[in-house]
Amino acid sequence: MTKDRTVYHCRDCGAPALRWAGRCATCGEWNTLEQEVAPTAPSRGAGPAVPVSLASLGGDGEPPRSTGIDELDRVLGGGLVDSSVTLVAGEPGTGKSTLLLQLLAGVAASGGRSLLVSAEEAPEQIGRRAARLGLATDGLFVLGETDLGAIRSAMGALRPDVVVVDSIQTIFDPATGAAGSVPSVRACAAALAQDAKCPGGPAVVLVGHVTKDGSIAGPRVLEHLVDTVLSFEGDRHHALRILRAVKHRFGPVGELGMWEMTAGGLVEVPDATALLLADRRPGTPGSVVFAGLDGRQPLLTEVQALVVPAPGGPARRSASGYDQSRLAQLLAVLDRRAGVDLRQHDVYVSAVGGVRLTDPGSDLAVACALVSALTGRSATEDMVVMGEVGLGGELRHAPQTARRLAEAHRLGFRSALVPARSEGGGPTGLTAMGIATLAEAIDVALAAAPVRPPRLRVLGGSALGTG
Repeated sequence: MTKDRTVYHCRDCGAPALRWAGRCATCGEWNTLEQEVAPTAPSRGAGPAVPVSLASLGGDGEPPRSTGIDELDRVLGGGLVDSSVTLVAGEPGTGKSTLLLQLLAGVAASGGRSLLVSAEEAPEQIGRRAARLGLATDGLFVLGETDLGAIRSAMGALRPDVVVVDSIQTIFDPATGAAGSVPSVRACAAALAQDAKCPGGPAVVLVGHVTKDGSIAGPRVLEHLVDTVLSFEGDRHHALRILRAVKHRFGPVGELGMWEMTAGGLVEVPDATALLLADRRPGTPGSVVFAGLDGRQPLLTEVQALVVPAPGGPARRSASGYDQSRLAQLLAVLDRRAGVDLRQHDVYVSAVGGVRLTDPGSDLAVACALVSALTGRSATEDMVVMGEVGLGGELRHAPQTARRLAEAHRLGFRSALVPARSEGGGPTGLTAMGIATLAEAIDVALAAAPVRPPRLRVLGGSALGTG
Protein backbone atom coordinates (compact mmCIF):
# COMPACT_ATOMS: atom_id res chain seq x y z
CA MET A 1 0.00 0.00 0.00
CA THR A 2 1.31 3.42 -0.93
CA LYS A 3 1.24 6.54 1.17
CA ASP A 4 0.49 9.85 -0.51
CA ARG A 5 2.66 12.86 0.13
CA THR A 6 2.16 16.51 -0.75
CA VAL A 7 4.70 18.17 -3.03
CA TYR A 8 4.78 21.40 -5.00
CA HIS A 9 5.89 22.06 -8.56
CA CYS A 10 6.61 25.31 -10.36
CA ARG A 11 4.20 25.72 -13.27
CA ASP A 12 6.86 27.63 -15.25
CA CYS A 13 9.94 25.45 -14.92
CA GLY A 14 8.56 22.29 -13.29
CA ALA A 15 11.04 22.35 -10.39
CA PRO A 16 9.82 20.45 -7.29
CA ALA A 17 9.64 21.89 -3.76
CA LEU A 18 8.88 20.22 -0.44
CA ARG A 19 6.80 23.15 0.83
CA TRP A 20 5.06 26.16 -0.62
CA ALA A 21 7.03 29.37 -1.08
CA GLY A 22 6.21 32.68 -2.69
CA ARG A 23 9.11 32.39 -5.13
CA CYS A 24 10.48 29.43 -7.07
CA ALA A 25 14.06 28.78 -6.00
CA THR A 26 14.98 27.47 -9.47
CA CYS A 27 13.62 30.02 -11.96
CA GLY A 28 12.94 32.95 -9.59
CA GLU A 29 9.32 33.46 -10.66
CA TRP A 30 6.76 34.52 -8.04
CA ASN A 31 3.55 32.69 -7.09
CA THR A 32 4.12 29.78 -9.47
CA LEU A 33 4.25 26.84 -7.01
CA GLU A 34 1.22 24.56 -7.25
CA GLN A 35 0.27 21.79 -4.86
CA GLU A 36 0.26 18.19 -6.01
CA VAL A 37 -0.46 14.97 -4.15
CA ALA A 38 2.01 12.35 -5.33
CA PRO A 39 1.95 8.73 -4.21
CA THR A 40 5.12 7.22 -2.87
CA ALA A 41 6.38 4.57 -5.27
CA PRO A 42 5.82 1.06 -3.91
CA SER A 43 8.57 -1.50 -3.84
CA ARG A 44 8.91 -3.46 -7.05
CA GLY A 45 7.52 -6.95 -6.94
CA ALA A 46 8.96 -8.09 -10.23
CA GLY A 47 12.41 -9.50 -10.62
CA PRO A 48 15.44 -7.42 -11.58
CA ALA A 49 15.66 -6.03 -15.11
CA VAL A 50 17.98 -7.91 -17.44
CA PRO A 51 20.46 -5.82 -19.48
CA VAL A 52 20.85 -6.68 -23.15
CA SER A 53 23.96 -6.54 -25.28
CA LEU A 54 24.22 -3.48 -27.51
CA ALA A 55 25.63 -5.66 -30.28
CA SER A 56 22.38 -7.65 -30.35
CA LEU A 57 20.31 -4.58 -31.11
CA GLY A 58 19.77 -3.82 -34.79
CA GLY A 59 20.78 -0.38 -36.01
CA ASP A 60 18.30 -0.30 -38.89
CA GLY A 61 14.65 0.44 -38.25
CA GLU A 62 11.66 1.54 -40.23
CA PRO A 63 12.36 4.57 -42.44
CA PRO A 64 10.72 7.84 -41.40
CA ARG A 65 7.21 8.46 -42.66
CA SER A 66 7.03 11.35 -45.12
CA THR A 67 4.70 14.17 -44.14
CA GLY A 68 4.13 15.24 -47.75
CA ILE A 69 5.78 18.60 -46.95
CA ASP A 70 9.37 18.78 -48.21
CA GLU A 71 10.49 21.55 -45.86
CA LEU A 72 9.12 19.70 -42.82
CA ASP A 73 10.66 16.40 -43.93
CA ARG A 74 14.05 18.13 -44.25
CA VAL A 75 13.85 19.53 -40.71
CA LEU A 76 12.88 16.09 -39.36
CA GLY A 77 15.58 14.29 -41.30
CA GLY A 78 13.20 12.50 -43.67
CA GLY A 79 9.87 12.60 -41.86
CA LEU A 80 8.13 11.40 -38.70
CA VAL A 81 9.52 8.29 -37.04
CA ASP A 82 6.91 5.72 -35.99
CA SER A 83 6.23 5.63 -32.22
CA SER A 84 7.98 8.95 -31.75
CA VAL A 85 6.74 11.96 -29.76
CA THR A 86 7.21 15.46 -31.18
CA LEU A 87 6.49 18.77 -29.48
CA VAL A 88 5.69 21.77 -31.71
CA ALA A 89 5.73 25.11 -29.88
CA GLY A 90 5.10 28.63 -31.06
CA GLU A 91 3.27 31.87 -30.38
CA PRO A 92 -0.46 32.17 -31.09
CA GLY A 93 -1.31 33.10 -34.65
CA THR A 94 1.89 31.87 -36.29
CA GLY A 95 0.13 29.01 -38.11
CA LYS A 96 0.94 25.89 -36.05
CA SER A 97 -2.54 24.44 -36.51
CA THR A 98 -2.49 25.13 -40.24
CA LEU A 99 0.90 23.47 -40.68
CA LEU A 100 -0.12 20.37 -38.72
CA LEU A 101 -3.42 20.10 -40.58
CA GLN A 102 -1.44 20.11 -43.82
CA LEU A 103 0.85 17.47 -42.29
CA LEU A 104 -2.08 15.18 -41.45
CA ALA A 105 -3.56 15.68 -44.90
CA GLY A 106 -0.21 14.75 -46.43
CA VAL A 107 -0.02 11.55 -44.37
CA ALA A 108 -3.59 10.65 -45.34
CA ALA A 109 -2.87 11.35 -49.02
CA SER A 110 0.01 8.85 -48.93
CA GLY A 111 -2.28 6.09 -47.66
CA GLY A 112 -1.83 6.56 -43.91
CA ARG A 113 -4.47 7.13 -41.27
CA SER A 114 -4.22 10.34 -39.26
CA LEU A 115 -6.10 11.74 -36.26
CA LEU A 116 -6.40 15.36 -35.14
CA VAL A 117 -7.39 15.79 -31.49
CA SER A 118 -8.78 19.31 -31.45
CA ALA A 119 -9.11 20.51 -27.87
CA GLU A 120 -9.30 24.20 -28.77
CA GLU A 121 -11.40 24.31 -31.96
CA ALA A 122 -14.67 22.64 -32.87
CA PRO A 123 -14.48 19.91 -35.53
CA GLU A 124 -16.71 22.06 -37.76
CA GLN A 125 -14.10 24.81 -37.71
CA ILE A 126 -11.45 22.31 -38.72
CA GLY A 127 -13.64 21.13 -41.58
CA ARG A 128 -14.15 24.65 -42.90
CA ARG A 129 -10.44 25.34 -42.75
CA ALA A 130 -9.59 22.13 -44.60
CA ALA A 131 -12.13 23.02 -47.29
CA ARG A 132 -10.72 26.54 -47.62
CA LEU A 133 -7.19 25.16 -47.99
CA GLY A 134 -8.30 22.52 -50.45
CA LEU A 135 -6.96 19.62 -48.38
CA ALA A 136 -7.99 16.04 -48.99
CA THR A 137 -9.90 14.64 -46.02
CA ASP A 138 -10.03 10.90 -46.83
CA GLY A 139 -8.17 9.09 -44.08
CA LEU A 140 -8.08 12.18 -41.83
CA PHE A 141 -10.19 11.98 -38.68
CA VAL A 142 -11.01 14.76 -36.19
CA LEU A 143 -11.82 14.30 -32.50
CA GLY A 144 -13.12 17.24 -30.47
CA GLU A 145 -12.23 16.10 -26.96
CA THR A 146 -10.27 17.28 -23.92
CA ASP A 147 -10.57 14.25 -21.62
CA LEU A 148 -7.43 12.12 -21.67
CA GLY A 149 -9.28 8.85 -21.15
CA ALA A 150 -11.61 9.48 -24.09
CA ILE A 151 -8.69 10.45 -26.30
CA ARG A 152 -6.75 7.28 -25.50
CA SER A 153 -9.83 5.15 -26.13
CA ALA A 154 -10.35 6.77 -29.52
CA MET A 155 -6.70 6.22 -30.42
CA GLY A 156 -6.97 2.55 -29.47
CA ALA A 157 -10.09 2.06 -31.57
CA LEU A 158 -8.90 3.97 -34.66
CA ARG A 159 -5.22 2.89 -34.52
CA PRO A 160 -3.95 5.89 -36.52
CA ASP A 161 -0.45 6.23 -37.92
CA VAL A 162 -0.05 9.86 -36.83
CA VAL A 163 -1.85 11.72 -34.02
CA VAL A 164 -1.76 15.49 -33.49
CA VAL A 165 -2.94 16.83 -30.10
CA ASP A 166 -3.75 20.55 -30.27
CA SER A 167 -2.87 21.47 -27.60
CA ILE A 168 -1.36 19.53 -24.68
CA GLN A 169 -2.12 22.39 -22.25
CA THR A 170 -5.88 21.97 -22.82
CA ILE A 171 -5.99 18.19 -22.22
CA PHE A 172 -6.86 17.11 -18.68
CA ASP A 173 -6.91 13.97 -16.59
CA PRO A 174 -9.55 14.04 -13.81
CA ALA A 175 -7.11 12.33 -11.46
CA THR A 176 -4.46 15.08 -11.76
CA GLY A 177 -6.43 18.32 -11.60
CA ALA A 178 -7.39 21.10 -13.97
CA ALA A 179 -6.10 21.34 -17.52
CA GLY A 180 -2.91 23.35 -17.88
CA SER A 181 -1.60 22.67 -14.38
CA VAL A 182 1.85 21.18 -13.98
CA PRO A 183 0.61 17.76 -12.77
CA SER A 184 -1.99 17.56 -15.55
CA VAL A 185 0.38 18.52 -18.39
CA ARG A 186 3.03 16.13 -17.15
CA ALA A 187 0.63 13.22 -16.65
CA CYS A 188 -1.19 13.69 -19.98
CA ALA A 189 2.02 13.98 -21.96
CA ALA A 190 3.49 10.92 -20.24
CA ALA A 191 0.36 8.86 -20.96
CA LEU A 192 0.30 9.81 -24.63
CA ALA A 193 4.03 9.10 -24.92
CA GLN A 194 3.47 5.70 -23.34
CA ASP A 195 0.82 4.92 -25.97
CA ALA A 196 3.20 6.00 -28.71
CA LYS A 197 6.01 3.77 -27.43
CA CYS A 198 3.85 0.64 -27.41
CA PRO A 199 4.48 -1.81 -30.29
CA GLY A 200 2.75 -0.44 -33.36
CA GLY A 201 2.06 2.87 -31.64
CA PRO A 202 1.47 6.03 -33.67
CA ALA A 203 3.74 9.00 -34.12
CA VAL A 204 2.34 11.58 -31.68
CA VAL A 205 2.70 15.33 -32.26
CA LEU A 206 1.90 17.61 -29.31
CA VAL A 207 1.20 21.31 -29.77
CA GLY A 208 2.57 23.46 -26.94
CA HIS A 209 2.01 27.05 -25.92
CA VAL A 210 4.82 29.48 -25.22
CA THR A 211 5.24 32.03 -22.44
CA LYS A 212 5.67 35.77 -22.91
CA ASP A 213 9.46 35.38 -23.09
CA GLY A 214 9.22 32.77 -25.87
CA SER A 215 9.97 29.65 -23.82
CA ILE A 216 7.72 26.59 -23.91
CA ALA A 217 4.97 26.79 -21.31
CA GLY A 218 4.49 24.01 -18.78
CA PRO A 219 6.94 21.87 -16.83
CA ARG A 220 10.46 21.52 -18.15
CA VAL A 221 10.07 17.74 -17.98
CA LEU A 222 7.79 18.04 -21.01
CA GLU A 223 10.78 18.84 -23.24
CA HIS A 224 12.78 15.94 -21.81
CA LEU A 225 9.88 13.54 -22.28
CA VAL A 226 9.54 13.98 -26.05
CA ASP A 227 11.90 12.86 -28.80
CA THR A 228 11.79 16.05 -30.87
CA VAL A 229 11.14 19.69 -30.05
CA LEU A 230 10.26 21.98 -32.96
CA SER A 231 9.99 25.75 -32.63
CA PHE A 232 7.64 27.47 -35.07
CA GLU A 233 8.43 31.17 -35.32
CA GLY A 234 7.16 34.16 -37.21
CA ASP A 235 5.52 37.52 -36.79
CA ARG A 236 1.77 37.31 -37.42
CA HIS A 237 2.05 40.63 -39.30
CA HIS A 238 4.64 39.19 -41.72
CA ALA A 239 4.32 36.31 -44.15
CA LEU A 240 7.53 34.39 -43.40
CA ARG A 241 7.37 31.43 -40.98
CA ILE A 242 10.41 29.50 -39.75
CA LEU A 243 10.49 26.01 -38.23
CA ARG A 244 13.63 24.91 -36.43
CA ALA A 245 14.53 21.71 -34.60
CA VAL A 246 15.63 22.54 -31.06
CA LYS A 247 15.97 18.88 -30.07
CA HIS A 248 15.93 15.81 -32.30
CA ARG A 249 16.86 12.29 -31.22
CA PHE A 250 16.69 10.88 -34.73
CA GLY A 251 18.94 13.31 -36.55
CA PRO A 252 20.92 16.53 -36.38
CA VAL A 253 19.44 19.83 -35.23
CA GLY A 254 19.99 23.10 -37.00
CA GLU A 255 17.96 22.57 -40.17
CA LEU A 256 15.38 25.23 -40.97
CA GLY A 257 12.08 24.94 -42.78
CA MET A 258 10.54 28.10 -44.20
CA TRP A 259 7.02 28.88 -45.36
CA GLU A 260 5.06 31.87 -46.53
CA MET A 261 1.62 32.36 -45.04
CA THR A 262 -0.94 32.89 -47.79
CA ALA A 263 -4.72 32.77 -48.13
CA GLY A 264 -4.32 29.18 -49.31
CA GLY A 265 -2.30 28.08 -46.29
CA LEU A 266 1.43 27.73 -45.74
CA VAL A 267 3.44 27.62 -48.97
CA GLU A 268 7.00 26.27 -48.89
CA VAL A 269 9.77 28.79 -49.54
CA PRO A 270 12.80 27.08 -51.11
CA ASP A 271 14.77 30.36 -51.31
CA ALA A 272 14.00 32.46 -48.24
CA THR A 273 16.85 34.90 -48.84
CA ALA A 274 15.45 35.93 -52.21
CA LEU A 275 12.09 36.55 -50.53
CA LEU A 276 13.63 38.66 -47.76
CA LEU A 277 15.64 40.83 -50.17
CA ALA A 278 12.94 41.14 -52.85
CA ASP A 279 11.86 44.66 -51.83
CA ARG A 280 15.29 45.98 -50.92
CA ARG A 281 16.22 49.39 -52.30
CA PRO A 282 20.03 49.50 -52.73
CA GLY A 283 21.63 52.82 -51.93
CA THR A 284 19.15 53.80 -49.23
CA PRO A 285 20.85 55.21 -46.10
CA GLY A 286 20.30 53.03 -43.05
CA SER A 287 20.08 49.77 -45.03
CA VAL A 288 22.74 47.06 -44.71
CA VAL A 289 22.66 43.38 -45.72
CA PHE A 290 23.74 40.92 -43.04
CA ALA A 291 25.15 37.54 -44.08
CA GLY A 292 23.76 35.43 -41.28
CA LEU A 293 23.60 31.80 -40.31
CA ASP A 294 20.43 30.42 -38.76
CA GLY A 295 21.16 26.95 -37.50
CA ARG A 296 23.05 25.33 -40.37
CA GLN A 297 21.43 27.41 -43.10
CA PRO A 298 22.90 30.68 -44.41
CA LEU A 299 20.34 33.46 -44.53
CA LEU A 300 20.85 36.99 -45.83
CA THR A 301 18.73 39.62 -44.09
CA GLU A 302 18.31 43.34 -44.68
CA VAL A 303 18.88 45.37 -41.52
CA GLN A 304 17.33 48.82 -41.48
CA ALA A 305 17.94 51.70 -39.09
CA LEU A 306 16.39 55.13 -38.65
CA VAL A 307 18.02 57.88 -36.57
CA VAL A 308 16.24 61.18 -35.91
CA PRO A 309 16.88 63.98 -33.39
CA ALA A 310 15.01 63.47 -30.13
CA PRO A 311 12.29 66.12 -29.78
CA GLY A 312 12.94 66.46 -26.07
CA GLY A 313 13.25 64.25 -23.04
CA PRO A 314 14.96 60.88 -23.03
CA ALA A 315 15.84 59.44 -26.44
CA ARG A 316 13.86 56.40 -27.60
CA ARG A 317 15.44 53.07 -28.52
CA SER A 318 13.24 50.65 -30.44
CA ALA A 319 14.28 47.31 -31.93
CA SER A 320 12.22 44.86 -33.99
CA GLY A 321 13.87 41.48 -34.48
CA TYR A 322 16.97 42.51 -32.55
CA ASP A 323 17.58 42.24 -28.83
CA GLN A 324 16.86 45.50 -27.00
CA SER A 325 19.67 45.10 -24.46
CA ARG A 326 22.07 44.20 -27.26
CA LEU A 327 21.14 47.43 -29.01
CA ALA A 328 21.87 49.47 -25.87
CA GLN A 329 25.28 47.80 -25.56
CA LEU A 330 26.07 48.46 -29.23
CA LEU A 331 25.16 52.14 -28.89
CA ALA A 332 27.56 52.41 -25.95
CA VAL A 333 30.37 50.80 -27.96
CA LEU A 334 29.71 53.14 -30.90
CA ASP A 335 29.92 56.13 -28.58
CA ARG A 336 33.03 55.04 -26.71
CA ARG A 337 35.06 53.20 -29.38
CA ALA A 338 33.96 54.76 -32.68
CA GLY A 339 33.11 58.32 -31.64
CA VAL A 340 29.47 58.07 -32.80
CA ASP A 341 27.26 59.97 -30.33
CA LEU A 342 23.59 58.98 -30.52
CA ARG A 343 22.53 60.10 -27.05
CA GLN A 344 20.39 62.94 -28.41
CA HIS A 345 18.75 60.88 -31.15
CA ASP A 346 15.84 58.48 -31.32
CA VAL A 347 17.03 55.13 -32.69
CA TYR A 348 14.92 52.54 -34.53
CA VAL A 349 16.30 49.19 -35.75
CA SER A 350 14.41 46.54 -37.72
CA ALA A 351 15.19 43.18 -39.30
CA VAL A 352 13.10 43.11 -42.47
CA GLY A 353 10.56 40.34 -42.95
CA GLY A 354 9.95 39.52 -39.29
CA VAL A 355 13.25 37.67 -38.89
CA ARG A 356 14.79 37.53 -35.42
CA LEU A 357 18.51 38.24 -35.38
CA THR A 358 19.86 35.89 -32.71
CA ASP A 359 23.25 35.48 -34.41
CA PRO A 360 25.83 37.67 -32.59
CA GLY A 361 27.41 38.28 -35.99
CA SER A 362 24.58 40.72 -36.75
CA ASP A 363 26.19 43.36 -34.51
CA LEU A 364 28.30 44.84 -37.31
CA ALA A 365 25.32 45.11 -39.68
CA VAL A 366 23.27 46.95 -37.06
CA ALA A 367 26.15 49.30 -36.25
CA CYS A 368 26.77 50.14 -39.92
CA ALA A 369 23.06 50.71 -40.49
CA LEU A 370 22.89 53.11 -37.53
CA VAL A 371 25.85 55.18 -38.70
CA SER A 372 24.53 55.15 -42.27
CA ALA A 373 21.17 56.47 -41.10
CA LEU A 374 22.86 59.14 -38.96
CA THR A 375 25.25 60.45 -41.63
CA GLY A 376 23.13 59.87 -44.75
CA ARG A 377 25.95 57.87 -46.33
CA SER A 378 24.66 54.69 -47.95
CA ALA A 379 26.46 51.38 -47.66
CA THR A 380 28.10 49.85 -50.70
CA GLU A 381 25.27 48.28 -52.71
CA ASP A 382 26.85 44.91 -53.45
CA MET A 383 28.38 44.39 -49.98
CA VAL A 384 27.36 42.14 -47.10
CA VAL A 385 28.71 42.45 -43.57
CA MET A 386 29.06 40.12 -40.59
CA GLY A 387 30.86 40.15 -37.27
CA GLU A 388 30.28 40.29 -33.53
CA VAL A 389 31.26 43.58 -31.89
CA GLY A 390 33.14 43.28 -28.60
CA LEU A 391 33.08 45.84 -25.80
CA GLY A 392 36.54 46.99 -26.85
CA GLY A 393 35.33 47.82 -30.34
CA GLU A 394 37.02 44.77 -31.84
CA LEU A 395 35.35 42.49 -34.38
CA ARG A 396 35.13 38.84 -33.41
CA HIS A 397 34.98 36.00 -35.89
CA ALA A 398 31.73 34.71 -37.38
CA PRO A 399 31.53 30.90 -37.57
CA GLN A 400 31.23 29.18 -40.95
CA THR A 401 32.19 32.30 -42.87
CA ALA A 402 32.65 30.36 -46.11
CA ARG A 403 29.02 29.18 -46.16
CA ARG A 404 27.76 32.72 -45.55
CA LEU A 405 29.91 34.13 -48.34
CA ALA A 406 28.87 31.41 -50.77
CA GLU A 407 25.23 32.36 -50.23
CA ALA A 408 26.05 36.05 -50.73
CA HIS A 409 27.90 35.27 -53.97
CA ARG A 410 24.96 33.22 -55.24
CA LEU A 411 22.72 36.27 -54.87
CA GLY A 412 25.07 38.58 -56.73
CA PHE A 413 27.02 40.30 -53.94
CA ARG A 414 30.63 41.02 -54.83
CA SER A 415 32.23 42.14 -51.56
CA ALA A 416 32.00 41.38 -47.86
CA LEU A 417 33.23 42.84 -44.60
CA VAL A 418 34.35 40.08 -42.24
CA PRO A 419 36.35 40.04 -38.99
CA ALA A 420 40.07 39.81 -39.57
CA ARG A 421 40.34 36.46 -37.78
CA SER A 422 37.48 34.75 -39.61
CA GLU A 423 38.32 31.35 -41.02
CA GLY A 424 37.95 30.55 -44.69
CA GLY A 425 37.82 32.83 -47.69
CA GLY A 426 35.20 33.92 -50.12
CA PRO A 427 34.36 32.21 -53.40
CA THR A 428 35.82 33.37 -56.70
CA GLY A 429 34.21 36.63 -57.68
CA LEU A 430 33.61 37.87 -54.13
CA THR A 431 36.18 39.94 -52.26
CA ALA A 432 36.26 39.34 -48.49
CA MET A 433 37.92 42.18 -46.59
CA GLY A 434 39.18 41.34 -43.12
CA ILE A 435 38.60 44.18 -40.66
CA ALA A 436 39.90 44.35 -37.09
CA THR A 437 37.88 47.14 -35.46
CA LEU A 438 34.39 48.61 -35.61
CA ALA A 439 35.63 52.09 -36.52
CA GLU A 440 37.59 50.74 -39.49
CA ALA A 441 34.63 48.67 -40.68
CA ILE A 442 32.35 51.72 -40.66
CA ASP A 443 34.81 53.71 -42.78
CA VAL A 444 35.03 50.92 -45.36
CA ALA A 445 31.32 50.05 -45.47
CA LEU A 446 30.11 53.66 -45.84
CA ALA A 447 32.45 54.72 -48.61
CA ALA A 448 29.62 55.88 -50.89
CA ALA A 449 28.93 59.58 -51.42
CA PRO A 450 26.45 61.27 -49.10
CA VAL A 451 22.84 61.11 -50.20
CA ARG A 452 21.04 64.45 -50.49
CA PRO A 453 17.66 64.62 -48.73
CA PRO A 454 14.69 64.86 -51.14
CA ARG A 455 13.29 68.28 -51.94
CA LEU A 456 9.70 68.74 -50.79
CA ARG A 457 6.83 70.40 -52.56
CA VAL A 458 3.42 71.14 -51.08
CA LEU A 459 0.27 69.91 -52.82
CA GLY A 460 -3.12 70.28 -51.17
CA GLY A 461 -1.58 70.87 -47.78
CA SER A 462 0.61 67.74 -47.82
CA ALA A 463 4.32 67.52 -48.39
CA LEU A 464 5.39 65.22 -51.23
CA GLY A 465 8.93 64.28 -52.19
CA THR A 466 10.06 65.32 -55.67
CA GLY A 467 13.21 63.19 -55.70
